[in-house]
Amino acid sequence: MKPIPAVIAAALALSATAALTAASPVSASLASASPASATAADPLERYRRQPLAWTACQDPDLAAAGARCATLTVPLDYREPGGRTFPLAVSRIKAADPAKRHGILQTNPGGPGTRGLAMPAAVRAVMAPATAAAFDIVGMDTRGVGASGGLDCGLTRGSWLRSVGTDRAGFEQAWTLAKADADACWTRYPDLLPHLTTRNIARDTDLLRAALGEQRTSFLGQSYGAMLGAVYAQLYPERVDRLVLDSAPDPARYGIRLFQDMGGANERALDDFAAWAAPRHAAYGLGATAAAVRATVEGLVRRAGTAPIAIDGFHLDDRLLPFLLAVCQGDDRDSADYADVLRRLLDAADGKPVQAGPLLHELLTTVLAPSPEGGTDLAAAIGILCDDVAMPRSPHWYRDAVDRARPTQPVFGPVYNSPTPCASWRRPPLEPPVEVRTAVPALQLHSTGDTHAPYQGALALHSRLPSSRLLTVPGRTHTLYLNGYHPCAQQAVDSYLLTGVLPAADTTC
Repeated sequence: MKPIPAVIAAALALSATAALTAASPVSASLASASPASATAADPLERYRRQPLAWTACQDPDLAAAGARCATLTVPLDYREPGGRTFPLAVSRIKAADPAKRHGILQTNPGGPGTRGLAMPAAVRAVMAPATAAAFDIVGMDTRGVGASGGLDCGLTRGSWLRSVGTDRAGFEQAWTLAKADADACWTRYPDLLPHLTTRNIARDTDLLRAALGEQRTSFLGQSYGAMLGAVYAQLYPERVDRLVLDSAPDPARYGIRLFQDMGGANERALDDFAAWAAPRHAAYGLGATAAAVRATVEGLVRRAGTAPIAIDGFHLDDRLLPFLLAVCQGDDRDSADYADVLRRLLDAADGKPVQAGPLLHELLTTVLAPSPEGGTDLAAAIGILCDDVAMPRSPHWYRDAVDRARPTQPVFGPVYNSPTPCASWRRPPLEPPVEVRTAVPALQLHSTGDTHAPYQGALALHSRLPSSRLLTVPGRTHTLYLNGYHPCAQQAVDSYLLTGVLPAADTTC
């Protein structure tokens, strides 16, 4: 199973205050070094021409991979490029063979809110040698994330993305917790929050391209990072070299509609798991038929609502349990682990002496008591999402959405229709979302059972990218290139990046 904090950030990761000063040493040196005429003609030119001072990376994996790190200075507000500046942490692993170097490959691991500084090391580790020889691989902690002024809103109680349960009190608690998250971030970062947008991150990506001295950039993004790549291609089509979109959500449904799509996708994933578990009833005791397995899971959630399940010092109720189950079932290679988690929870609910086991303990500690790092990544995810797209603000809207979903989505409908912090966001987005519809060539990868970015969204995005090719992988997983789910996906990406030639037609692995 993937690292749990990364999974949670995908389902929806140090303080930035010191960064928001126009008189910072970096911004001051840029201002004095930039010709006034160039600034007057194009206020972003001084950012494009800034020198990047590459030094040793603090991350041990990056250092071991031969990466170097630097700071890119960008405008906080692109409407006022002469105003406050913001420092972004970037990394680069140079092409393995300078004689065969083709250009740069910028990367983003997803989220929103997932830290991207270390992604070049992960990409280099799986990339075919010939492709690694051709690209400088570049990473970034985007604005408000990790080493780039990571938000610290004090979110320590876990994700707001939880079920509303079965009663009015559960809904009221969900609304209160979501509003508390929004208020905490606005109290600490009133100047920064409005500018944590995907549109601005795409602008930052282009400034990094220019600062690296490149006319064009290739881009590899996964999950939200793939949506970022599509947005970049829409804004800067002439600057795209090769574009890989791994498990992209549909930008047109980004926001509450994407969450609602995830409810149905997770119910289908539960049915898929039930079909796997039924023939293994002797091993796990979850039910001898798929219908019986589903009944077991639904019954466990109801029992947790009546009497929270006590295990390893935690108490798991019907508001937290469904979200934990959604994390478990994101990848069909983890079915045995998922079955083991359910078996332990069932035994605990029956009052049997049982230990959580390493996986369930990690899930419990992450969902119920996240690390400070997980809390900052969650804050960044909330900030970017709520700055990007407005969401319904009435609690009645969410109550009605939950009620409509319950009949067909009894386990996950109350999770993915629950109130979000965006419902209590203090100001609307400064700019509308970018409408993606471009002829830029791209390679799309997607699994049919993706629970985070449902496959129907990939088809919709594909229709708006007429020059793209879609590589479909049967199965249930989210992201393909880095997680080793199917070798044909990795081979397709490596081949396309190396040659620039897309498959002749859409393909199924």
